[in-house]
Amino acid sequence: MGNRYLKISTLGKQEPQPGKNGQAPASVLGRLHAIREGVFQEDTFHRMLTLERRRAERSRKPFVLMLLDAQAVLENRNGTALVERFTSAACEATRETDLVGWYKEGAILAVIFTEVSLGGKHPITEVLQSKVVGVLRDRLGHKLVSNVAVTTHLFPESWDKDDPDRVADIKLYPDLSRKTSRKRLPTILKRGIDIVSSGLILLVLAPILAAIALAIKLTSKGSVIFEQERMGQFGKSFRLLKFRTMYENNDPKIHRDFVQNFIAGKMENGTQNEADPVVYKITNDPRVTPIGRLLRKTSLDEFPQLWNVVRGEMSLVGPRPPLRYEFEVYDVWHRRRVLEVRPGVTGLWQVSGRSRTCFDDMVRLDLRYSQSWSLWLDLKILLATPLAVVAGDGAH
Repeated sequence: MGNRYLKISTLGKQEPQPGKNGQAPASVLGRLHAIREGVFQEDTFHRMLTLERRRAERSRKPFVLMLLDAQAVLENRNGTALVERFTSAACEATRETDLVGWYKEGAILAVIFTEVSLGGKHPITEVLQSKVVGVLRDRLGHKLVSNVAVTTHLFPESWDKDDPDRVADIKLYPDLSRKTSRKRLPTILKRGIDIVSSGLILLVLAPILAAIALAIKLTSKGSVIFEQERMGQFGKSFRLLKFRTMYENNDPKIHRDFVQNFIAGKMENGTQNEADPVVYKITNDPRVTPIGRLLRKTSLDEFPQLWNVVRGEMSLVGPRPPLRYEFEVYDVWHRRRVLEVRPGVTGLWQVSGRSRTCFDDMVRLDLRYSQSWSLWLDLKILLATPLAVVAGDGAH
């Protein structure tokens, strides 16, 4: 079917500068033909992709992002005619509700197939790829299309339990890469502060940390340091370090059941007084040692994570890194908390109620932090953390 998109133009009336052989450069031609064919320019398309992703998070209606990498073809041929034929052919393979635009200006064309159905006999990604490639071959020829790399990316992503090394598909999040590039200098400064501050704290507190390690060793069997697999930014796994606060060989089912109820919002007030606030954390956990209770109450068990910060797996400030079985029961919009920024030792949640905050509100705090992140905000959170620890409000 033909393309019926509204024509969107954000270009001025400047004449394009000639390129080789007196022809306009491919990037300019891409913009001109994008307007003529109703194809979104790169910046606009990335914004549309972000909006579609946010919409799908709430509606739970999946979409497919298809990338048509024709850079090798467009660089070596007549740009004007080929770009026009290429975009026209791609638009012919889409519906009215689909979005077509440049993922990379003049090089990678993209299509968002909105609200697709996953119930067919064959995977929807294969069906759509076969359809688009077939139209391109009919319009442009088999030889030319064979040099176009076509990839498909389904959202929401499927996090297979049998693939623990799975990470987020970064192609679905070009806005995060652009945000990082805009804040390149503050990001470098943040990393420098993380390394220097964590190293100094570990050095200064070395005697106290050694005393804690000795107390753990003398009061219960097992290693001093507890390592646990967590999910870092984009879902990349790493080994989080903590002082061991539990007895060895404990049953993780207690925490797994708690987490599922917590995320689902099925927590109840376990106190006798119904007027008391709900505590969103396991209280009186039989798995925790006497020393462990003290360490948890004062958050001293978290200090080994400073080594995770030095290694670049965490930051001083950021969302807490989840366990994989926590992530598996997340709602789609919850997943953003492990995508936007690197996980942290402390964060907006820790200084805003800790375990007095329900899970959805905790995620909202994490997302608010990632969207408004600055070095000044990090400093305010770091300064507020000692007071939150001393007060012990919500710590168990």
